[in-house]
Amino acid sequence: MREPRPIGAGGLFADLYELTMLRAYDALGMDGEAVFSVYIRKLPKKRNFFIACGLDELLDDVERFHFSSEDQRYLRSLNLFPEDFLEKLRSFRFMGDIFGLPEGTPFFVNEPILEVRAPIGQAQVLETLVLNRIGLQTLLASKAYRVVKAAAGRRVMDFGARRAQGEEAAIRGARAFAIAGVEGTSQLAAGARYNLPVAGTMAHSFVEAFASEEEAFAAFAELYPRSIVLVDTYDTLRGVCNAVALRQKLGPERGPVGIRLDSGDLLDLSRASRVLLDAAGLTDMKIVASGGLNETKVDALVQAGAPIDIFGVGTDMSVPDDAPSLDISYKLTEYADAGRMKLSPKRLTLPGRKQVFRHMQDGVADRRYLLSAQLHCYA
Repeated sequence: MREPRPIGAGGLFADLYELTMLRAYDALGMDGEAVFSVYIRKLPKKRNFFIACGLDELLDDVERFHFSSEDQRYLRSLNLFPEDFLEKLRSFRFMGDIFGLPEGTPFFVNEPILEVRAPIGQAQVLETLVLNRIGLQTLLASKAYRVVKAAAGRRVMDFGARRAQGEEAAIRGARAFAIAGVEGTSQLAAGARYNLPVAGTMAHSFVEAFASEEEAFAAFAELYPRSIVLVDTYDTLRGVCNAVALRQKLGPERGPVGIRLDSGDLLDLSRASRVLLDAAGLTDMKIVASGGLNETKVDALVQAGAPIDIFGVGTDMSVPDDAPSLDISYKLTEYADAGRMKLSPKRLTLPGRKQVFRHMQDGVADRRYLLSAQLHCYA
């Protein structure tokens, strides 16, 4: 079996039909400028807007998009492309323009997130790359923004890498979360790549490896002063008491600065934990909550007054079960200075290059305008 190829921004990160169309446009002499619009057709349930994300990384990937000698050998093995076309791929570089919403911008359905303007073959071959990069990070940033808003000013941390669907989804996801307002990540590769704050506590296995919870906390604090200890391995409130005793013994410079609750009734446990901490005079110790959280659960905890300082959110932010994918599309809207329009039922497209405008009323966008060279419309 051959060694697997590394995943990157090479020319093979495309679907076959994009290469067959690229060759067809070349063979037919069709090199006029095309405009492709990227937009989302419909909202997932319980959503009313999205957060644009992924543009900066997409631009980096487009700059690196090329066909290596190995790519050419693979394409040659398909027996679909003539040799002169394969030779032309050697010098392929994107020569067009990309216009997009700034990352972090709220937007709505049927609004262009970005537009690609380039010779039609060059624009066409980027379809899969564009949708992959913009779709994933927009999906994750939109979910994370909901969590951040639900937290109502309390800190949110990303704990989702282990459940993300692949390494790149975990790393790029941490970036999308940061753009949406998440303050840090547990994922070191993401921290290194994007200079994000990293944070973490300990696992239950560390506590279980010792003869007692007290010994585990003491050993960890010796190595990592001012740490956060996980208190729910056995009896949660007993764990809080053990954290309190260690803090009182070591003092504020070396003792724990917080506790983490990872299971059980987080509302009741956070309240009881806060009582124990405050009664010991440790009002500065923070409470971190994690374990199956999403925006709905975070909102419920905040509305109920749970004394939680930091939310660690994992699976449902990295793999949103309420919107696991977006109905994102890449459609031709102009070619050779003429508007192009798709008329398929429920898949109609608006022709021409566009600009998005907002009409504000009392600080709220109550109307949007899409201005096109071929058609003016508003909603």
